[in-house]
Amino acid sequence: MPPISVLDLAFIPQGSTASDALHRSLDLAQHAEQWGYKRFWLAEHHNMVGIASAATSVVIGHIASGTKTIRVGAGGIMLPNHAPMIIAEQFGTLESLYPGRIDLGLGRAPGTDQRTLRALRRDPSASDAFPQDVLELQALLGPLEEGQVIQAVPGTGTQVPLWILGSSLFGAQLAAMLGLPYAFASHFAPGALMQALEAYRARFQPSEQLDRSYAMAGVNVIAAETDEEARRLFTSAQQQFANMFRGTRGKLPPPIDDIEAYWSPMEKDQASAMLACSFVGSRDTVRRGLKAFLDNTGVDEIIIAAAIYDHAARLRSYEIAADIFAELSQENLTKA
Repeated sequence: MPPISVLDLAFIPQGSTASDALHRSLDLAQHAEQWGYKRFWLAEHHNMVGIASAATSVVIGHIASGTKTIRVGAGGIMLPNHAPMIIAEQFGTLESLYPGRIDLGLGRAPGTDQRTLRALRRDPSASDAFPQDVLELQALLGPLEEGQVIQAVPGTGTQVPLWILGSSLFGAQLAAMLGLPYAFASHFAPGALMQALEAYRARFQPSEQLDRSYAMAGVNVIAAETDEEARRLFTSAQQQFANMFRGTRGKLPPPIDDIEAYWSPMEKDQASAMLACSFVGSRDTVRRGLKAFLDNTGVDEIIIAAAIYDHAARLRSYEIAADIFAELSQENLTKA
């Protein structure tokens, strides 16, 4: 069975603060480490009152300092927002502090709106240089070359593993060309998942970092003791997507009893399409869904997001998911 990882978007629930969210992220990471998760990733978003991980490299350091073995990284850093040199220094520092545990996933989207992009002092066309920026960053994290004048300190020689993130064929093709692992954002943009996986695998060129293709897919898992309880927990994420379409982003709302009374038919259709890779229900229900997804995609790793309002319920959901994968792994060993 493929390993499982955590994508923590550091949601700030209504009635909570960013400080609360960051402390809960660390608590989740410590539990995930005990439950056998492979990675714990955080993502860069700006000017969003419901997400606490804008200073992504700082939060990664916070998580890494409070854990011992789980890999910690970015899923991802939006490279057009930064000079590659700055990211090389930040992640070179993290790798120096927590050797062998840091991942650097790179995205091409800005992770925000155009006005916030201007506040970041970035040109909206910066994403056009994404492939070149990835190569520059890779070189800055690689070994020092003869005659090299500019180097990241720390950074040079750390060879922090790079990942390409995406939700379209562009990222898949770039990851294949560079011989890098690829993570698809199917937890919110599943439309091109199968096409992207096919393109990535077909075009993959081995590299110094990776000798064969390695694809990860993001999914939402909302697991609870019963299907009814899980479906109720899921209404927080459903409300959040409906609010996004209304242009009223905010903190993660508490669950409600009747989501049908909350959203319009159009909002339901849009949100349901974006959340198609969501497995919601009891242990048995989620298990069936995840197994079918794995059989259908053949991905090498699953990374799980869970926008759950109550922290204890979120921990329980991740614990159930870990149990499911442990059971599936044992079944595979028995068959072998």
